[in-house]
Amino acid sequence: MNKQYTSADVAEVDGGKLPNRNAQVTRDRILQTAVREFAEKGYSGVRVEAIARIADINIRMIYHYFVSKEQLYIEVLEYVLSELRDDEFKLNLDVHNIDPVLGILKLYDFTEAHFARNKDLQSLLQSENLNKAIYLKQSKRIQEMSFPILDILGQLIKRGEENHTIRPNINPLHLYTTLVSLSVFHKSNAYTLSYMFDTDLLAPEWQQAHKTQAHEMIKAYLQTK
Repeated sequence: MNKQYTSADVAEVDGGKLPNRNAQVTRDRILQTAVREFAEKGYSGVRVEAIARIADINIRMIYHYFVSKEQLYIEVLEYVLSELRDDEFKLNLDVHNIDPVLGILKLYDFTEAHFARNKDLQSLLQSENLNKAIYLKQSKRIQEMSFPILDILGQLIKRGEENHTIRPNINPLHLYTTLVSLSVFHKSNAYTLSYMFDTDLLAPEWQQAHKTQAHEMIKAYLQTK
């Protein structure tokens, strides 16, 4: 059972005073440590005491900010997914002027690179899928932060239909899941597939060849005959 601390318990930490200049730094350190721990060990394998020890933080501070292990895990999911969404918007895709097919390819390139850099995100999503999204569903933020990417794709698809560079009736969600699949599947299953087919799927040259082929597949799927 996850231990719960009362406000009186928390008040004992630093006399109950949490300087504003340190509060965000402390919270971020807890989250970053928790991301690594949950990604490596899964929800059931993580102990809050271990997070406190690794982060070099009094355990009561964790309960002050996050109340429980479950809430900490939910905020870990929000943290890694908000990084993905924030970085998507940093692409600054000009959906009103960019060539629609090129815009979609840029989004694929970003998604592929983001997951390559953020293996903890891959692990956390795999774990949460095994748990049937039981914790992710408790988040009040994740759906809200996810829908805008479908709006971006929808605008690119619409412009492509209007200028006859993209075929009609492409669903933004189907397209997005295809982009993610082409970005992630070969990475998250690289060890098993590499052994099964006696080919190193993690080799840079194989990864680049896959990316080139993914571009060709996306363009072939999108473009009018």
